[in-house]
Amino acid sequence: MMHSYYIFELTLTLETEKFNKLLNKVYEKPKREYESYYDNDTYVDYALVSKGVTVTYHNKSYKKKIKLTVDTSWILGYDDEPDHDGISKSLRKLEKFIDEYFNSRYSLDDFKLTRMGIIADIDVQQRGKVAAYLKILKKVGKVKGFSPSNNSRLDNNVCFCLEGNSNGIVFMIYDLEKLAKDQLLETEAKPKKLKSIVEKTGGILRVEVWLASKAIRVFTDETLAFEQIADLLKNREKVFIEILTRIIPFGDFYKKNKAMEIIQREVTDKTLRRKMLQLLVLVPEKKSLLLAQKALNYRRIDDVMDMFSDIEVSPVTISKRHDLKKLKSIYEYLK
Repeated sequence: MMHSYYIFELTLTLETEKFNKLLNKVYEKPKREYESYYDNDTYVDYALVSKGVTVTYHNKSYKKKIKLTVDTSWILGYDDEPDHDGISKSLRKLEKFIDEYFNSRYSLDDFKLTRMGIIADIDVQQRGKVAAYLKILKKVGKVKGFSPSNNSRLDNNVCFCLEGNSNGIVFMIYDLEKLAKDQLLETEAKPKKLKSIVEKTGGILRVEVWLASKAIRVFTDETLAFEQIADLLKNREKVFIEILTRIIPFGDFYKKNKAMEIIQREVTDKTLRRKMLQLLVLVPEKKSLLLAQKALNYRRIDDVMDMFSDIEVSPVTISKRHDLKKLKSIYEYLK
């Protein structure tokens, strides 16, 4: 079972005079339910927060920018996956919010779409399984086009994070319960609230895929913000799966001996069978699926990976030290 939602960042770059006029008007506004704040040349206005939009003024000396962070859950609804009509209707609402906020001076298409986030919560139903999946996924190691990265929000022991070398993509998968508890402990939350968070987030693997401008241009040919957002939301599943499959191989996870047994039984092509068995050994040895593939030095590596997928076995195996004998493929939760 999976629940997903989407976040967009829209950016407007202005001349100093125009920027200052807008910022001064915000300063003059009365306090709202969420009081705006100013910090390090950044001013955040929560005027639209109840509509899912946070407005941030970046008063840098070299560039003046206004950024809108749009959480589409507030506009589309938390329980519904948007269809074409729902997307168009929701974007019209966003246009109206922006028009009213800027007194018709700026519209949605005056902004550039600079970032998109696809956040998916995968319910694996057991707290222990979250840790098990993360241990195995970390064994994937290096991925073509990406480098391992750290995120200040996340405990490195319970996450697997990658940043694109030049593709404008950031990928994160982590234990949502651990993040939520860490954040609440920083605020000295009451035990009752912590218990509630544990109940809601236990057994949840959160996946975040973030696209910067460069990646956005790869996944949509549209140029105006309205059409780009509409197109990306329409193709959201395709975008998410395409990126996920670059990183996580298909197939269920087994102990190495069990995976070998299945390969011996199911694969009739002798050469493919031998290469698959070699790859199983190389992955833990090289601490990376990519490095193991390179060490295999086989020109038909795609055929090897396709066969793993066909027999529904992952080339990344469960450690001997782990009690679990099998974990089903991440992709099973996405059906």
